[in-house]
Amino acid sequence: MKGHFTDRLVSEINDALQDGHQVILFQNRRGYSPIVECNTCGHSPQCPNCDVSLTYHQYRSQLRCHYCGYTIAMLQKCMACGTPGLDSKGFGTEQIEAEAKVLFPEHKVARMDLDTTRGKYGYEKIITALEQQEIDILVGTQMLTKGLDFRNVKLVGIMNADNMLNFPDFRAHERSFQLMLQVSGRAGRTEKRGKVLIQTYNPYHKIVQQVSTNDYKGMFEEQLQERYNFKYPPFYRLIKITFKHKDYNRVELASDWFAKSLRQVFKANILGRNFRPFQEFAINIIKMC
Repeated sequence: MKGHFTDRLVSEINDALQDGHQVILFQNRRGYSPIVECNTCGHSPQCPNCDVSLTYHQYRSQLRCHYCGYTIAMLQKCMACGTPGLDSKGFGTEQIEAEAKVLFPEHKVARMDLDTTRGKYGYEKIITALEQQEIDILVGTQMLTKGLDFRNVKLVGIMNADNMLNFPDFRAHERSFQLMLQVSGRAGRTEKRGKVLIQTYNPYHKIVQQVSTNDYKGMFEEQLQERYNFKYPPFYRLIKITFKHKDYNRVELASDWFAKSLRQVFKANILGRNFRPFQEFAINIIKMC
């Protein structure tokens, strides 16, 4: 692979560009890298407000929290052990854009995500430039998957389907199917047939297979059966009770006491307590409809 591009994807992009067509590359994560980690001690910078990993944004050389907006300058050495040299883990739209510019230096590469469309008319400018064929390769998040009709886009590349499929949520497979199917619809909007390439470490995953065959009914029936087996909606109801307080110890003590009290009544139907950002604790109660 060349960076995060397989040989097959690079070849297909070259073919599409040589034929005068445009390409969309989909990566549903903004920023350059979601995690920055020390090579010596493994420490990763965290947001002081939300206790989540800070995302590295290369174009501003800063670390940013995607929950509360907290930012600091990119660190030159580890905050824990003081060792210089931090390594980035994972990739986002910024990194894909940078790699695409190196691989295809003669073509115009642009990016569409929350960072590039934050300014006034930023979204409209990118859409107009793509429609007027001023952009050859557009890298973007899910904001380019819906409601857009690009007549000259022949190829869509989904950079990493595994990120979506492995997201810790019982709706992850359903949402992955929706997103991949929607972004696939951006290619081949005219009489010319489009092409979609999905990069994944698990090409035989059922959702990937169902997307490739447009098997919505099969996905629906399978997800419905899984939710029945594992006691998820719509067969069961989930009740979430959230505790919030600026004092971490107080909210921990209160949520722990409340979870124990509920467990005496509802027994095994209580899930949690689970720590969440912003000094929150959530208690999930499963109760049959």
